[in-house]
Amino acid sequence: MSNKYVVIDLETTGNAPKKGDKMIQFAAVVVENGEIIDQFSSLIQPNQSIPPFIEELTGLTDDMVKGAPTFDEIAPKVLKMLDGAYFVAHNVLFDLSFLQEELIDAGYNGFYGPVLDTVELARILLPSEDSYKLSDLANQFGLNHDRPHQADSDAYVTAELLLILEKKLKYLPVQTIKQLHKLSGGLKSDLDIYLDELIQWKEATLEALPDHLEIYQGIALRKAEQKSEKPTYVKQIDFPTMTEDKTALFKKAFPLFEIREGQFSMMDAVYAAFGNEQHSLIEAGTGVGKSLAYLIPSVMYAVQNNDRIVISTYTTQLQDQLLHKDLPLLKKMLPFSVEAVVLKGRSHYLSLQKFVASLNELDDNYDTNLTKMQILIWLTETATGDMDELNLSSGGMIYWNHIKNDETVFLTEKSWINKDFYYKARNQAQKADLIITNHSMLLTDLASDHSILPSYQHAIIDEGHHFVKAAGPHFGLSLDYLNVRLILSQIGTLEHRQLLFKLEKLLEETDVKDDSLLHSFEMNELMVELLFEMDEFFRLIGTVAKNRKKGKKGVNRLKIGLNQADQDSSQKLLVGKAERFYFLTKDAVEALGNRLNYLKKQVAQLHDKSRAFLEELTSSVEDLKLVMDSVKALFMTSPHEQVTWIEIDLRAMQNVTTVYSEPLNVASLLSERFFDRKRSIVLASATMTIKGSFSYMLKELGLKEEECKLVKIESPFDYDKQVKFIIPEDLPDIKAVPMEEYVASISEQIISIAEATKGRMLILFTSYEMLRDTHQLIKESGFLDDFAIFAQGISGGSRSRLTRNFQRFEKAILLGTSSFWEGVDIPGEDLSCLIIVRLPFSPPDDPMTEAKSKKIQAEGGSPFSQFALPEAVIRFKQGFGRLIRTKSDKGLIIVFDRRIVTTSYGKAFLQSVPAVKAEQKSINETIKLIDEWL
Repeated sequence: MSNKYVVIDLETTGNAPKKGDKMIQFAAVVVENGEIIDQFSSLIQPNQSIPPFIEELTGLTDDMVKGAPTFDEIAPKVLKMLDGAYFVAHNVLFDLSFLQEELIDAGYNGFYGPVLDTVELARILLPSEDSYKLSDLANQFGLNHDRPHQADSDAYVTAELLLILEKKLKYLPVQTIKQLHKLSGGLKSDLDIYLDELIQWKEATLEALPDHLEIYQGIALRKAEQKSEKPTYVKQIDFPTMTEDKTALFKKAFPLFEIREGQFSMMDAVYAAFGNEQHSLIEAGTGVGKSLAYLIPSVMYAVQNNDRIVISTYTTQLQDQLLHKDLPLLKKMLPFSVEAVVLKGRSHYLSLQKFVASLNELDDNYDTNLTKMQILIWLTETATGDMDELNLSSGGMIYWNHIKNDETVFLTEKSWINKDFYYKARNQAQKADLIITNHSMLLTDLASDHSILPSYQHAIIDEGHHFVKAAGPHFGLSLDYLNVRLILSQIGTLEHRQLLFKLEKLLEETDVKDDSLLHSFEMNELMVELLFEMDEFFRLIGTVAKNRKKGKKGVNRLKIGLNQADQDSSQKLLVGKAERFYFLTKDAVEALGNRLNYLKKQVAQLHDKSRAFLEELTSSVEDLKLVMDSVKALFMTSPHEQVTWIEIDLRAMQNVTTVYSEPLNVASLLSERFFDRKRSIVLASATMTIKGSFSYMLKELGLKEEECKLVKIESPFDYDKQVKFIIPEDLPDIKAVPMEEYVASISEQIISIAEATKGRMLILFTSYEMLRDTHQLIKESGFLDDFAIFAQGISGGSRSRLTRNFQRFEKAILLGTSSFWEGVDIPGEDLSCLIIVRLPFSPPDDPMTEAKSKKIQAEGGSPFSQFALPEAVIRFKQGFGRLIRTKSDKGLIIVFDRRIVTTSYGKAFLQSVPAVKAEQKSINETIKLIDEWL
């Protein structure tokens, strides 16, 4: 098959052609027979000034377009190129609408041929990519994209991307292409026209299915790898105790390996903890190489003892690093095979049976159809069926809830069991030496009545300082407005034509003869009332939170404690509303449950489409039961030592409202349900101690010092030579001046320091409000207009995306809060200056902080020294560790908060970080030092 494609990219003065924005550059690349055969580009005279933002983005100036042709002069050439071709662009609706407007203004009819959008194509054909921005895709495929946001460069790269995507499409099995074709009618692209041609071409040729694929019940799937059975006998393996033996091991994977004594010490500590059946806390400083230091002894112990070790991480990023980076290295180092699997909660895995059933349902929802197409491609690639491999839109996530893996009642077809991703993962976990999971999954397993993980007695808890914080939600409850609304809207009313509508239609078809069931009208009225009461209930929760705002100005996100003992009038009203909502939910659950039980008896007469939607309804009713139980526990009981609070965004009050409840102290729960039941748990982290002591962490975890092995391993980095640590002399004390004055002062310092360091700066805040105000002042000053400034919650995107964008620009500044204090890894010259704006104490009115402080005080202790200070020091250590990530890194750490040197407790921070002299300097001295140091 042969098509002509014209790939077009435009640069414009803005994004609204109907409001007068004009083209300033046009570029087209012609593709035929799988090759680029022609190119054309031209600057365009827009007869208006180019805005400064567009100049900065594109590099195009008024002087550059001064002598350029107007669009009507090149329009005939453009139309000739487009004749008989597909119009292709990356985000096609923008370029096409702009071109149409310009063509009409020039007196032509416009373009009305077929179009293809490479963003849409990439989302479908590359379902696991992190980003679909052109520069990110170019980087992924090694395409030379040296001038992003210039039309000729963008058009050429888009053409190269199109060729890659077309090649992938042509290699897909015809069965998959036909299924894509059925779903493609509602896309932005005319992909249905292309796929129709492709099917005809495929059917006219003899297709051989690739070896790695199989067609099973009409779906193309990646074949499962045939693994040989694990040998029951393994020759004697000796753990390397001598330095030279360990070195020889590492040299198999790292020919230029340099000995790190700390890494070897940690290997010994982990192996000894397992062998002695003893719990252990290990603080391993940055650069020790802790992943391999615990993986090697873990797998050796597992193989020697025919046992399994669980490895738990806090973040999925570290999970992926272990699987894709560290385990391949481990396999090179060891003289035997290593069986390692990642195991996640059941809902992370796709239910093939549900997905296949849903493919037959006609749906005009764009996100649903696009997600179905993504999954069809993904099934030819995935070995795991794990949702985390997919890049789904928010609408795609809603669809995922219909096809996720869970217990089935109506879909009882056994033919999918052998292909089931979740069962496959569990079976692999039973045979594995190492099971890699995360704190959330491990804690869900602890809190659950039914075991999810295979039985184990030994575990590594990486990022162990997070284990207590991660445990709270798993022993607590939450009630989220968006989640409750989603569950109820999926069931809907008869008018909504969702699950309830389908249920009533099915009951009508089966000619119900059961007087115990509510009449269809009554069932509908119950759902109408329930939806109304849900909105009223959450509106009142928002009102209670707003009334307790306590005069906080400029604060949009609130955490408000909901103390059961404080029974003021608004809270009594809230409890009344909760009771009404609870009993209505209970009635709905019972009424829907009765209908489902009736239909279970008729299951043999139901066709597959009916069974699929009843499965979905069963899942929604189970979710509604959990909502009912949460409402009762949160508002209608008085649980002992629980902290309950409301979190709310006042800008979208009802939409962003959640009620949480967690145990005040999880130490006893962790001790009883975890540490007391396991032989050896090793917790590892770069931040376990305060002033060299593990006491705080032991207390938080519910462990006794005499029962644990405590190991502190220093970082191999020479901080004294790699870091300059500065506390400014000429900043006010944060507690001595109004917040506006403090923000103005630090903004001035940031501007001066940024100009001296030429960017490459990470600034850590403790509150979003201060970050936002500082960002605004810096932008308004105009002094840093030539810097790329990224701010969490303002610039948009996830933490990893903001970090990637920051690393792309030489003169870049990144402002972050909360999650940026840890887990951000920016090695080398991309980061040369770290600013910590404020010592990271939790706000005293944070509900959990307030409750813990009251408890400590009631017991005669000091809330500050026993809780607030240790927690802040741990977080400060995490922030401090962002700067130096390798032996060759160097840079500055500047702490704006002068309390670190003016208060007695400041020493706790200074004595808990690596030994480096803290120098107090004026801004002029600091600038001079930067010039000399960097």
